[in-house]
Amino acid sequence: MLWQQQLNTVELGWDFYLPVLIFVAMCALAIPVWAAIGAAAIAMLYLSGALPLSLLGESLFDGIDAFALTAIPLFILTGDVLVRTGLSRKFLDVAEALTCWTKGGFGSATVLVCGMFAAISGSDAAGAAAVGRMTISRLVESGYPRPYACALVAAGACTGILIPPSIAYIIIGLVLGISASTLFLAAVIPGVAILLSILITNIVMNRIYSFEGGAPMTFGEWGARLGTTLKSGWYAFLVPGIIFYGIFSGRLTPTEAGATAVIVTIILGFILKTLKLSDFPSMLISSAKVNGVILPIIAFSLPLAQALAIMGVPQGFVAAATGVSEDPTVLIVMMILILVAAGCVMETTPNIVILAPILKPLADNIGMNEIQFCIMMITALGVGFITPPLGLNLFVVSGLTGESILKIAVYAVPFVLCMLIVVLLIAFVPAISTTLLPAIYQ
Repeated sequence: MLWQQQLNTVELGWDFYLPVLIFVAMCALAIPVWAAIGAAAIAMLYLSGALPLSLLGESLFDGIDAFALTAIPLFILTGDVLVRTGLSRKFLDVAEALTCWTKGGFGSATVLVCGMFAAISGSDAAGAAAVGRMTISRLVESGYPRPYACALVAAGACTGILIPPSIAYIIIGLVLGISASTLFLAAVIPGVAILLSILITNIVMNRIYSFEGGAPMTFGEWGARLGTTLKSGWYAFLVPGIIFYGIFSGRLTPTEAGATAVIVTIILGFILKTLKLSDFPSMLISSAKVNGVILPIIAFSLPLAQALAIMGVPQGFVAAATGVSEDPTVLIVMMILILVAAGCVMETTPNIVILAPILKPLADNIGMNEIQFCIMMITALGVGFITPPLGLNLFVVSGLTGESILKIAVYAVPFVLCMLIVVLLIAFVPAISTTLLPAIYQ
């Protein structure tokens, strides 16, 4: 076939295929992803000679010696402090007050609080766990089937990597040499669009199946409840407010915004007397564990990406893809399918570090704006988190509730389809990603 002939031009041999087999086998054996990537990277470097193994240690540390990466543990810690101080429940109270007048109000509130949490933690799994603990039982009490409640939380939590500030955008910015602040600004409209698609899907499902009824409420009653809720919990919004204003005004870098958010959240915890000094060891250990999963993946993925680049794999992929079709529409759909499938089976970080350098040349080849490509990539990977049967968020909420993955997956399908529509819009309408950016990026 033509695509096979094109791929053969890069002369890939066992120095490529054996490390790939090692990686797949180790993942199938449930060995941690960072170890599987590390073994594959070392094998590829050794067999191909792309980089002397004596320089591997230096390459690992150089890869993570980036100021931008300091923002990752800060945002993770902010999310953890937010939960421990009870401020996350204030978000839920406000979200519920905003939607209490509608049919399916608490389901809509759950989606909104996922978006609010995403605007601070930058992590989808953390959002699924934190919001799931607060809402799934109440969703069931409100009339939702438990598998649907799990699917709703899993879908809403996808916004963790889609609504800025996001760890995923920090990493892809590092890999492709793009400012994280620029990507955060570009991701605002797409992130909100994904949130609205999930919200609309839940409203439609409620209309069809009448999961939850809304209590009749006059505009005055709704305004009074919203006002009371905001009055009692307005301070919780200081944290996302500082993050957004600091980053989007240009006064703070993402790292500085993350550090400020941690300090403000801790101060609020002490003022409200919901945080004690004795909470710090467990809180820091919890955040360190999450960070300790992300950084080794980045460290080992970067040498692997370098080896792939030296071996000409990105160029070979472009040749193979354009050999199948030169139609930009077909190539974009192909990229989206690859990314959704990758998001199903692997975490965001290794997907970004490995796939971004491979797919970016193809995006350049068809004239796609680099900012648009980054937003499309992260959004498509986010869809993979709830795509049956292997989506990461499905496993998180299943672990929280003990509900069957397959039952949750059935209810997740409408959310997947709606989110895919947004991904396609992002891929084919550049303005969605570039409208808020300076003219140089448009």
